[in-house]
Amino acid sequence: MEHIDEEIARLLLDLGIDKANLNWTTRVTMILAILLVSYIVTKLFRHALIPAVRKITAKTKATWDDYLFNDDMLHSFSRMIPPIIFYLLLPFVFDGYPHVLAILLKACLIYLIVVTLMLIRSFLKSIYEISSEHEALRYRPLKGIYQMVLLLAIAVGIILIISILIDQNAATILAGLGASAAVLMLIFKDSILGLVAGVQLSANDMLRPGDWVTMAKYGADGYVLEVSLTTVKVQNFDKTITTIPPYALVSDSFQNWRGMWENGSRRIKRSLYIDMTTVRFCTGEEVRNYVEKGWIEAPEEGGEPMVNLQAYRMYLLAYLQKNPKVNHDMMIMVRQLQPTPEGLPLEVYCFADTIEWLKYEAIQNDLFNHFIAVLPRFGLCIYQHPSGSDLARFWAADNKNV
Repeated sequence: MEHIDEEIARLLLDLGIDKANLNWTTRVTMILAILLVSYIVTKLFRHALIPAVRKITAKTKATWDDYLFNDDMLHSFSRMIPPIIFYLLLPFVFDGYPHVLAILLKACLIYLIVVTLMLIRSFLKSIYEISSEHEALRYRPLKGIYQMVLLLAIAVGIILIISILIDQNAATILAGLGASAAVLMLIFKDSILGLVAGVQLSANDMLRPGDWVTMAKYGADGYVLEVSLTTVKVQNFDKTITTIPPYALVSDSFQNWRGMWENGSRRIKRSLYIDMTTVRFCTGEEVRNYVEKGWIEAPEEGGEPMVNLQAYRMYLLAYLQKNPKVNHDMMIMVRQLQPTPEGLPLEVYCFADTIEWLKYEAIQNDLFNHFIAVLPRFGLCIYQHPSGSDLARFWAADNKNV
């Protein structure tokens, strides 16, 4: 710094300007000259150097330099030129006015800190765009981490500005803030919890933008739009937006459907409630009829008589195993559940070969339409509570008999 001062003083002395003997006219002229130099250097940087850098980055095969040296980043860097020039040249204009010079130099330093923070913001934005294009980092919730780094940079910048204004060392201010750490932690509680939760979500790969998540506690059922420092935005299927604190996703339970999307299959798990009064043994003729139609395999001779519910279950299992819209690489099962007052649940468990919602519902509907329609052929009935029309029909039948 002293070497630069000496060189500039020698240059001014060669021009006939002695910084010890400056009148106000010369000072004003030099201030205007400093402003002009700052303007010219900034314009040369923006209109000469920036296009040259852009041309160089455009010729490279890598894409990271296109984001790192984008217009926002380079323009943020150009904003640092004026305060640096002011800080170097103002001492020669106000050499005899130490108080004025001290105020102006403080203003230059504060200006430099502000534009440095803007540069850091642009740099973090570029890094985020680069990570969004990277295959391994694209689906990581890194936005919250970048926001926390920017928040820390802003906090350090504010401390430096305060230290400049009160002429104190930044370390002294930090020591004073240590005493009020509890208050700061209370103020920034959500941000701190959000940062810790964001690191856990990213490290454990629990959540990615684009995942379908369900969290009944917060009424969330849809796709993750954004994972930031303080909120996770979920667009529900009715197009409403639900915001969830990131730490809630770590402390509470939520359902992530990503595995279903990666597998390419969606589970079908639905029960038919059978009227238990219709469950009975099959006749020999019925068994032969089922075997001839290929609905079931022939039972062993001398074994227990076949029950119509057993034959129906075997039929459903064979139907699912032959259905081309069912994923045969996943589990296929038809089982009885615990009897209930509403009947005997016969659960169908399989996976559709698609994850598209409309196609999935169509496959599920087709399966159960068939299962319900074929049920009477096995002498079985679906249980349902009697309705008003049922009671009216029975009452009419009784009156007719009377």
